[in-house]
Amino acid sequence: MTDKYQHILLAIDFSEQSELIAAKAKELSRLYRAKLSIVHVLDNIAMPDTAYDTVIPLDQDSHDEALEAEKNKLIDIADSLDIDRNCRWLVWGVPKQEIIQVADEQQADLIVVGSHGRHGLELLLGSTANAILHHANCDVIAVRLRDA
Repeated sequence: MTDKYQHILLAIDFSEQSELIAAKAKELSRLYRAKLSIVHVLDNIAMPDTAYDTVIPLDQDSHDEALEAEKNKLIDIADSLDIDRNCRWLVWGVPKQEIIQVADEQQADLIVVGSHGRHGLELLLGSTANAILHHANCDVIAVRLRDA
């Protein structure tokens, strides 16, 4: 195994600080000359009607406005990072599970995800970044996000 990352998966949630996470992932891909992929997990809208399991095709229109808005956000971010169209995933489900699954299926060797410093009950219940960190089969970089 090499010390150099070859495939970086950016897990993005469209929060206010997504640009910071995306910039860090892009810089890492540049430094390592690694392929950069992106995934966004839909966990805040109803399950879209799709024949493709939980993966939402980005090249097909739907009649769901919320789904189209999420697709467009992902496409815009991926375009701004020059991510290949074959390296973009929009999936529906539980973020920690779906991100790890995409990383495994695509053989990513690094996941970049944002993480808020949580305290109290939120820390006890865990976070997406924490779950990914403890269950991923590859390295994980959690970009520290500051609350406003």
